[in-house]
Amino acid sequence: MAAATTTESDQTSTSVLSKMEEAVNKLYDFRDHYFERNSLDRAIHKAKELEEELNKTIKLLEEHQVETPDRAVFFFLKGKALNVLPEFSPDALECLSRAVKLDPKLVEAWNQLGECYWKKKDVDTARNCFNGALNHSKNKYSLRNLSMVLRQIGKTNEEKNQAIQRSIEYAKEAIQLDIKDGTSWFIMGNAYLAVFFAGSQNPAILKQCISAYSQAEKDPVANCNPDLHFNRATLHKYQEEYELALIDYARASALDPMWTEPKEKMEQLVIYLSKIQDLVEKKGKLKPKRLQQLLGAFKSSDLGPYGGGIFQSAKGDKVTLEPVKLDQLDKGLNKEKVILGKVVCNIMIDEPIPFTFALIDSEGTCYAVNIFNIAQGQGVIIGDSVAIPEPFVMHHELSASDKVIKFPSIRVETPVVLVVNGKKWGIEKQAPTVLSVSTKCE
Repeated sequence: MAAATTTESDQTSTSVLSKMEEAVNKLYDFRDHYFERNSLDRAIHKAKELEEELNKTIKLLEEHQVETPDRAVFFFLKGKALNVLPEFSPDALECLSRAVKLDPKLVEAWNQLGECYWKKKDVDTARNCFNGALNHSKNKYSLRNLSMVLRQIGKTNEEKNQAIQRSIEYAKEAIQLDIKDGTSWFIMGNAYLAVFFAGSQNPAILKQCISAYSQAEKDPVANCNPDLHFNRATLHKYQEEYELALIDYARASALDPMWTEPKEKMEQLVIYLSKIQDLVEKKGKLKPKRLQQLLGAFKSSDLGPYGGGIFQSAKGDKVTLEPVKLDQLDKGLNKEKVILGKVVCNIMIDEPIPFTFALIDSEGTCYAVNIFNIAQGQGVIIGDSVAIPEPFVMHHELSASDKVIKFPSIRVETPVVLVVNGKKWGIEKQAPTVLSVSTKCE
């Protein structure tokens, strides 16, 4: 009879734990699959509804607390439930800390605790928690979150670069454990993005980043993560793929209406592009007399070392350069061509990258020029002559704010290729580009 009673008690305890675990899983399912069941119009209600579901879940857990013999699992489930919100929860931290103390082998409790510390901005402790989980079991959650954490550590550039490289390896391991997990692909994309802007500026890395984000987008959960679209918008903006950037900023804003940054970035980008179009069309809004002065001030010596027809590159290669006008340029890279123009205006923006100005040639044709990787405080002023070898031309046309924005531009990856007022710019004009991406918990 005693044995039968014990078995019945065990079954009851198992049933209670299953019910509690099911409730917590449903809570996360509600959060992660919200937009599969609701339109984007309801995004503004998601936070409130999630909090209501959380309160229901906590109530259920606490009602069954006395029936739960495994206190470690109870505190883990309660802590995980409280950790469902994007903000740091002291109560979640307390519950999860108790869970791992009671049962140090609870891998998911370590992972949840690590996420809790990440939200608290305690990076070192978060890293220790994810490592603690891996000590007991290799799992994608710990690996991808370690990838995320490693991108935030390091005091010197060398330490930071080493940490970023390790972050890629962790992300790859996470993907190998579950190749269809979109969140792991998203974190891989972020790792590649960090490598690119850490100084490599390797186009192949950028392609890997875009590919990883595309893989992430296939997963409904990752596709509803506003950070994915915000970070990809930042990348599109850097590549001057402005229409794609606006689409992703809009998607990020729609998914999280309470997050103001995507909408602000979108509005800033439209203002910036509208300014470029206006100033290129109106040739910097210079007065006719000043414009004529500039058009009459061209001289062959302004080409500097590019004026002899043959230029020796930094690698020692001889490059033939033919001076051409702006309207003679083709879309894309114009090999063995060089253009010379006068600066008619600078286009001021909130962010220092790129440095944008408008340039006219001797026939009065005007293009925008974007210089990337330029040191802070460096640039050109109205009246400067600028020679650009093998210019990369882009023609932009997009719809934004109920109007069409259209203008041509030249993309300059590094300022050291420029000749300004007859003199070639040196390495002191260059600095790596640093862009703002989302570092919210992934």
